[in-house]
Amino acid sequence: MLKFLCAGAAALALTAPSFANGGAAASPRAPQYVIVSFDGALHLEQWERSRALGRETGARFTYFLSCVYLLSSQTRQTYQAPGMARGRSNVGYGYSREDVAGRLSQIWSARAEGHDIANHACGHFDGKDWSAADWESEFDQFTKIVSDAWKLNGIDGEPAGWRNFVRSEIRGFRAPYLSTNKALYRALETRGFAYDASGVSRGPALPTRGDVMRFSLPLIPEGPREKQVIAMDYNLYVRHSGGKEKPEKASSFEERAYEAFLTSFRKQYEGKRTPVQLGFHFTLMNDGAYWNALERFTREVCVRQDVRCVSYRDYIAQISGKAERGASSAGGGT
Repeated sequence: MLKFLCAGAAALALTAPSFANGGAAASPRAPQYVIVSFDGALHLEQWERSRALGRETGARFTYFLSCVYLLSSQTRQTYQAPGMARGRSNVGYGYSREDVAGRLSQIWSARAEGHDIANHACGHFDGKDWSAADWESEFDQFTKIVSDAWKLNGIDGEPAGWRNFVRSEIRGFRAPYLSTNKALYRALETRGFAYDASGVSRGPALPTRGDVMRFSLPLIPEGPREKQVIAMDYNLYVRHSGGKEKPEKASSFEERAYEAFLTSFRKQYEGKRTPVQLGFHFTLMNDGAYWNALERFTREVCVRQDVRCVSYRDYIAQISGKAERGASSAGGGT
């Protein structure tokens, strides 16, 4: 893949005033949105690292939380997935009571900093064959476990607004394995979710509007042959090394990921400005290659004046606000 020329020159060209028709200023371009999200949200070190990146660049992220990470080995029996034995999880649990306490603190701090906390179900099971009742059971368990996490684990210091935050602010969802069915969408509506981010699209795409707004991670070109891959670290990990660690090639994998992210961004930034969505996990695959690429990308683009690196929640709020202002300014005359 060809390497990029200096992005600063492109940014200057795109943000400089342009004039036509005798000197009248052209209409300003829409901002370029970038939406970065994290699935699972286990390791405390990655909580700290991502929050630090947000503070440095002004970016705000969505954290799709697996609720089992708010249970320890002592409290794991609280959870029962649909059709599974009580206490079973595909992704384990929190490491200890102290580890859970640290994660609760991270969630509350991230929320205070403006990040979006969302639902990634609990035990990371493939729900493609679940009924709507199964999905609703999983959502109800998520809400109960996260609401009661401080008390369940015997941890002092539950914040005054915690339970209201869980029940009224966690309104986004991404399905484990991006595996969905029609029953899921019925359950999302029944439970009052604002958005779902479980889809996959052929390239960057606008969300589908409805009672539950539906977002899709795009396929993006990657590597020397520019083959399409889902814009998520795990998919890059499988593409690059077959899902096995190859730390000796980490720098090469980082560069390929960075160029793939920047290529996708630049195409939209210089074109239609469709939102760019990227997904990550709290696992440092291939010696952290994809997180390193993410940090480089975020520092490059999120500081631009006409780029907004926002959470899914805030993207919806911003575009909804524009729609409402547009309807208001249109007037009611016939």
